[in-house]
Formats: sequence, structure tokens, C-alpha cells
Amino acid sequence: MFYRENGQYKSSYQADQQIFPVTQDRVVILVLVVLAFAAVPMLASDYLLRAIIIPFLIMSMAAIGINILVGYCGQISLGSGAFMAVGAYGTYNVMVHFPGIPLLLALILGGLCATFFGILFGLPSLRVKGLYLAVTTLAAQFFSDWIFLRVAWLTNYSTTGGVSVSGLEVFGLPLSSTWAKYWFALAMVCLIALLSKNLVRGALGREWMAIRDMDVAAVVIGIRPTYAKLSAFAVSSFIIGVSGALWGFIHLSAWEPAAFSVDMSIRLLFMVIIGGMGSIMGGFFGAAFVIVLPIALTQLMPLLLDPFGIRMSTAGLAHTELMVFGGLTVWFLIVEPHGLARLWSIGRQKLRIWPFPH
Repeated sequence: MFYRENGQYKSSYQADQQIFPVTQDRVVILVLVVLAFAAVPMLASDYLLRAIIIPFLIMSMAAIGINILVGYCGQISLGSGAFMAVGAYGTYNVMVHFPGIPLLLALILGGLCATFFGILFGLPSLRVKGLYLAVTTLAAQFFSDWIFLRVAWLTNYSTTGGVSVSGLEVFGLPLSSTWAKYWFALAMVCLIALLSKNLVRGALGREWMAIRDMDVAAVVIGIRPTYAKLSAFAVSSFIIGVSGALWGFIHLSAWEPAAFSVDMSIRLLFMVIIGGMGSIMGGFFGAAFVIVLPIALTQLMPLLLDPFGIRMSTAGLAHTELMVFGGLTVWFLIVEPHGLARLWSIGRQKLRIWPFPH
């Protein structure tokens, strides 16, 4: 079979510790990246890029961030929307108060604002966990909604909390076209995914997973729970904050606090659960399921109902989309609670040993 690993010998520790030790994996990832950078902009329409692909990329980055906290460290969070809001408004304030600052530097500073915010609301994780921790992180959501509506300085004295951006540039190149925004978002996602994959494979990632599996045993073997938990909140909040800035600057261009409501936090948590907790690849699977599936249902339902002479209004389609999406989500969680990444792992393992029994 084409996925066999026969003859792929590792003669050094460096070769054995590669991110993708199997040659076929490296080839597939390289082909996907090349196609994403070169083929997608040529084949996809402007609408497809703006409405589906760019949101998918940004939400994939946010899902990777929340997966580090929830999937790898086991700390439940319902405040992801707040971290995205802090990243977006933090980047906006940096660009307003420091005119001419490079966009990449502004994104990093906005992500650091989200990092400090995440550490602040991650402090309760040192004493509580589970549902109680979820409630404390949910408080971050309500706090961000209040502060961006009441503190006018944070929104450049906007009465509604709404802000807008324009004239974005990266290395002197304008981000005015949809294709430029797509390339920039894709480059950021690839960079964050690569760094996250390396991070979870290292010593810090192992500490997170030890805390997730059994925190008492982790303390016994010398792992500091304070450092492990707060570092997970810091890294996760930084990635989510950068994704929030990209959501506001690249996707929306104009937004208000309602754009990062608690609904956004719940969607991100669904992405992690459906995609697969404790998996970087699961962030992409979950984002595709949550973003692409509802749009596909909206487009396919009229085609499926037309032969039966059934006509549905726009409101009816929206309600049916929610019901079908919710039903599929529940069904999928019952059939495969470990997420889509687990299905991919099982299929990959079967290919590696085919045609021998599993």
C-alpha cells in the first residue's frame, strides 16, 4: 500500500523526533500547503474566499488556541470570545495610538494584551476546576462586553463600541484585495499551527498533558501546577487574541463588542469537541465542520426539496439549518466522542498496516 513505512529508517534522534516522521505525511502536508498558497486563490471566487475560506482559516487558529487550553491542559474555558475581543481591540488601540506601527507588531502586542487578560482570569484555575472554572472564565466574557461598551477610550470614544479599520499594509504591501487578505491569514495560520505543534511536543506540552490526565500525580513527579496552568492560559490566550485581531481586521474590517459574544465562545468550544481534543489537526476539522457545514446545508436543502415541490422561506431555511446542524452534532458526539481527528487517526493507522488485520 502507498502508506507503508518500509525502508524508512531513523538513524538519529533528530530524524526520529521530526514533526512528521513518516515520509508520506511530509509529502501530503507540503502538497496541501502549496495548493493552499498557489491553487486556491486561482480557483476560488472572491465570495468563496471572503465568506468561507478566510473565516475558516481564522477560526482554525482560534480553535488551535482553545485546544491548547482545553484539549492539552484540561482547563475548561467559556471565555474565548472575550480573549478574541481583547486581541482585536488591543491591536486596534495600538494602531490608533501609535500611527505607522507595522501590522505584524500590532498583532503581537494585541495578542500580548489577550495574554495578560487570560492569565488574570486563569488565576482561579489554581483553586477550582471543571464546571466552576468554566463559570469563572464565563465572567471574562461579561467583563469584556461591559468594558468595551463603557470605557470609551478603548474604542477611540465610539458611542456604540463599534470601530473600523482600513488601509492595512504588511511589509509595505497593501491588504486591500481579498487574495492578499487570504494569503496573509493563511501564512499566519501555518505559522501558528507549526509553532503550536512543536510546543505541545516539548517539555511544556508534556506538563500540560500530565496536569490534564492527573494533576495530583503530576505534582508528585515534580510538575508545578501553577506554572503549567497559567502558561497554558497565556499561550492559549495569545493565539486566540491574534485570531480575534485577524477576525476584526481581515474578515470584518468593522466590528462592535457583539461580534465577540458568548455565542463565539460556544462555537469555539464546539469546534474543539467536534474536531478532537488534544489534536492540532482537530482544530482544522472542527472549524470546517462548524463553518462549512451550515453553509452547505443552506445551499443543498433547496436542491433536495425542489423535486418534492417544497418551497421554504429564508427564515425556514435558517431554522432547519440549526436543527439539522444540532442533530448532526449530537449524533456525531455519540458515534465518535473523540472527534474527527480520531477518525483520521484510525484511518491512517489502517492504511499503515493494510492488508493485515488491525
